[in-house]
Amino acid sequence: MDFKNAKELLELCQKQNLPISRIMLNREITEGEMPEEEALSRMARALEIMKESARTPIKTPVRSMGGLIGGEAGKLAAHQAASRNILGEVLEKAITCAVAVLETNASMGLIVAAPTAGSAGVVPGMLLSLQECHHFSDEDLVKALFNAGAIGYLAMRNATVAGAVGGCQAEVGIASAMAASAAVELFGGSPKQCLDAATIVLMNMLGLVCDPVGGLVEYPCQNRNAAGVANALIAAEMSLAGLSQLIPFDEMLETMYTVGKRLPAELRETAMGGCATAPSACAACHMCS
Repeated sequence: MDFKNAKELLELCQKQNLPISRIMLNREITEGEMPEEEALSRMARALEIMKESARTPIKTPVRSMGGLIGGEAGKLAAHQAASRNILGEVLEKAITCAVAVLETNASMGLIVAAPTAGSAGVVPGMLLSLQECHHFSDEDLVKALFNAGAIGYLAMRNATVAGAVGGCQAEVGIASAMAASAAVELFGGSPKQCLDAATIVLMNMLGLVCDPVGGLVEYPCQNRNAAGVANALIAAEMSLAGLSQLIPFDEMLETMYTVGKRLPAELRETAMGGCATAPSACAACHMCS
């Protein structure tokens, strides 16, 4: 069960006629030396934390520690409630949840790093919106989280999920690939379609820099979580429609990693380039002289 890359994962799925989620769950059971009930219980707890971190800021807005964000999720929720939104229900709810989780993180609340704190809104944004709009059960979401975990594991093993190493394409990009793959499985897609969706995401987010204002995981991180979940939905829809990808996930992951390492240091979480050096950003965070 200890697959090392997406090719081996896909072969396991085909050989055992199992979805990615089950293969990843089996890996957790064998490699983690724990009973299935414990593995499922741990993931269910992660889901509960995701729910709380996505809902609390909507009800009770809190300003971030750095003072750059706070209240955005509530505004999005009110915008939708007033029927002023231009997006469909799934996407509107997804970006609201994604934005909310970043508010929780930036105000020192409890979140699930999926795969990082700076990209923690994408996976819950996707799954919670699909649950609300398509009535998936918590058990369905727990399975989907194991699918997402497999994509995150492959990224950690073969590339990076750190903005300081690979830019925001490695943080929000991987989070979005995880979310896209999970969504495809939720809607009955094949393991290959899951991996194709993950490929589409990384392709579309290739080269995205990491440039947090003031070095804080607040802005533009929050906006990019919203964009990431939108990208994930697009990729999932395309893959479920049968759009097969020329580049397999392993190659796309390697491409992302290579591009990330070639980004200038100023564009890899140092707050020395990109949005972080815009005059208005410097004035807002009081970090620049």
